[in-house]
Amino acid sequence: MTQSARPIKRRKIRGDGGWGYAFIAVALVVFALFTAYPVASAFVISLQEYKPLGSSFIGFDNYANTFQDALFWKSIRNTIVYTVLTVPVALLLSFAVAILILPLKKWMQTTFKAVYYLPAVASGVALSVVWLWIFDPMPSGILNKLIGAFGLSNENWLGSSSTAMFSLVFMAWLSSHGTSIIIYLAALLGIDTSYYEAADLDGASFLQKLRYIVIPCLKPTTLFLLVTGVIGSFQVFQNAYMMTGGGPDNATTMVGLLIFNNAFKYFEFGKAAAQSLVLAILIAGVSLAQFKFFGKEVEY
Repeated sequence: MTQSARPIKRRKIRGDGGWGYAFIAVALVVFALFTAYPVASAFVISLQEYKPLGSSFIGFDNYANTFQDALFWKSIRNTIVYTVLTVPVALLLSFAVAILILPLKKWMQTTFKAVYYLPAVASGVALSVVWLWIFDPMPSGILNKLIGAFGLSNENWLGSSSTAMFSLVFMAWLSSHGTSIIIYLAALLGIDTSYYEAADLDGASFLQKLRYIVIPCLKPTTLFLLVTGVIGSFQVFQNAYMMTGGGPDNATTMVGLLIFNNAFKYFEFGKAAAQSLVLAILIAGVSLAQFKFFGKEVEY
């Protein structure tokens, strides 16, 4: 290569790199404005006794108060219980429904996917109103009517600390599986049919195909849904806010609801910011742990 050709190549490479940065500039600006800046601002606020007309720097006092707050630890415990009871069941139900839809014709698959996904686009407030009707403590409540047919007495489902958490869990079991069903169904359709043909030649049963073909092939999908499901359940807010308000006796106070109350009910913005960052670190740690322990045999 001659001396005169080298600068041209350098300029070309430099030009290609410039176009690459130009293409990702919009994404970087959006990330900086709506992710990086809010996180940095939350950290700054968490170090202050925040007031709209004049805040004072108090260091890590908000974090110390958070870790000494019994209600914060109770909300963490409630959130973990809610997560453990809802996420595995949601994955199992979504997987089972996707398996049932798979053999159907294309138009029937589309119909069922639309039906199961419909609650995801419906108003959360409207759905909560329906569930409030179901859990109505009066004999006219749907659930009380159902158990009354078996001779059981009425229950105050949302007003009793022994049943309030179960009511929210039951609500989660029977709703919001549309996205997971669609993702599972897409993954099932992506499995090479030659695997099933080879299994048929060997005389494999349905359960054997499920165990040795379907489940191993869906490990990346299951891990993705597990991680996103845990993240979503740790951030649950709407159900607890609309259905119980965190009661009774804070039996259903989740971390997200506690942060909301501290910020917009008690106007302790610094403490709420500190709790939100602690929650973010907790979610990140749990997500990394899931990738470590459940992602060992996953191939992407």
